[in-house]
Amino acid sequence: MNSHSDMTSGAPLDLSKWKKVPDLLMYVGAIGAVLGLFMDPQQFGFSWLVAFMFYLSFCLGSLGMVILHHLFDASWSVPIRRICEQLASLLFPWMLLLFVPIAVLAPKLYVWMSIPHDHAVASKQPLFTMGGFYLVAAINFGVWWLLSSKLRKYSLKQDQTGDARCTVVMRRYAAAGVFLFAFTLTLAAIMWMKALEYEWFSTMYGVWYFASSMWSTLFTLYALTVLLKRQGPLREVATDKTFYFIGSLMFAFTVFYAYVTFFQYFIIWNANIPEEVFWFIHREKGTWWDIGQLIIFGHFFLPFLLLLRIDVKVTKLWIMLPLGAWAWLMLYADLAFQIMPVLHPDNFVLHWMDLACLAFMGGVLTKIFVAKLLSSPIVPQRDPRMAEALDIYVPPASAAGLNPKTGGGH
Repeated sequence: MNSHSDMTSGAPLDLSKWKKVPDLLMYVGAIGAVLGLFMDPQQFGFSWLVAFMFYLSFCLGSLGMVILHHLFDASWSVPIRRICEQLASLLFPWMLLLFVPIAVLAPKLYVWMSIPHDHAVASKQPLFTMGGFYLVAAINFGVWWLLSSKLRKYSLKQDQTGDARCTVVMRRYAAAGVFLFAFTLTLAAIMWMKALEYEWFSTMYGVWYFASSMWSTLFTLYALTVLLKRQGPLREVATDKTFYFIGSLMFAFTVFYAYVTFFQYFIIWNANIPEEVFWFIHREKGTWWDIGQLIIFGHFFLPFLLLLRIDVKVTKLWIMLPLGAWAWLMLYADLAFQIMPVLHPDNFVLHWMDLACLAFMGGVLTKIFVAKLLSSPIVPQRDPRMAEALDIYVPPASAAGLNPKTGGGH
C-alpha cells in the first residue's frame, strides 16, 4: 500500500466537533456584516463584493470542471463529478441571493452609473448602463442555473435508470454550455470587477478570472476528495490516478494563470497607453506593491515548484493540503488586488468587514453544500465510464457469447 493510501484509508475522522463551525461563521459574520452596512455602506459594499467574487470562483470553477468532464468524455473524473455538480448548483439561487446587496449598492460601487457624460462610458454603451448592468446579471444567473441544474438533473437521473442516453444529453449540454459559460464568466468579471475602473481596457480579463477560478477550485476539489476518501464515500473509487490528474490540472492552471497574468501586464505596459497603464500604476503604490509581489511568488512560483514532482501530487498530503489553504489565501489576495485599490488607493487594508463577509458567506454556502452532498449519492452510481475510471476491463457482450441486442445467447 502506498503512502497516500495510508493517509486516506484509515479510520474515519471524528468530524462532530466541526459541525457547528458553519453556524458560528454564519451568525458571527451576519452580525458583523449588518453592523458594517449601517456604519460604512461603501466599505461594506467593497468587502461584500470581494467575498462574493471569492466564493463565486469556486462555483464557476466547479461548473467548468463538469462541462470539461463531459466535453472531453473523461473517465478519470467520474468519481469526483458529483462533488463538482453540487458545488456548481450553489450558483442558483444561493449565489443569486448573495448578489442582491451588490445589486442594491451598485450605484455606490460603480461610479460610472452616476456620471452623466463621459467618453469612456459612452464608448462602452449599452453595456455600461444601469439597465445593462442588471440585464447582464439576469443573463449570467439564468445561464448558470440552466447549465448547473440540467447537468445535475441528468446525472441524478442516470443513478436511477442507468440509461447511457443521459450521458449523451449531458455531453450536448456541455458542448453548447462551454460557449455560454465562457461568455457569462467574462461578463461577470468585466461588469462586477473590471467596471470598478471603467476607463480601463483589457481583453484578457475574463480569461484571467477563468484561470484563477479553475486553479482555486482544483485545490478545493483535491481537499474534498481526500476527506471523502478518508470518511468512506470515495474510499473505493478515488485512486492514486484520481489525485494525480487533479494535481496535474493544478499544475497546468498554475502555469496558465501566470501566462495570462504576465502577458496582460506585459502588453499593457509595453503599449503604454494612458487609458490602460494607469490600472497598474495604482497597484504599485504603498503596500499594494507588496501584495503584487506576494501574488507573483505565492500564486505562481511556490505552487509551480511544489507541483513539479509527481509524488507530491499523489502521496505528499502534508504538502498538498497546506498548499490548498495557501491557494485560498492567494485567491483572496488576488481579488483584493483587483478590487480594493478603488477604495484604498494607497495601501492594502484588511478591514474587519472583509472577514465578516467572508465568514457569513462561507458559513451559509458550507451548510448548503453539505446538505446537497448528503441528499444524493456522492458517487455517480451507474455511469458507463465508471469501470474505465477504476481501470476495470468489462468485456463487450459479444465477447461473452451474448446477443448484444437481447442479452441472450446465440
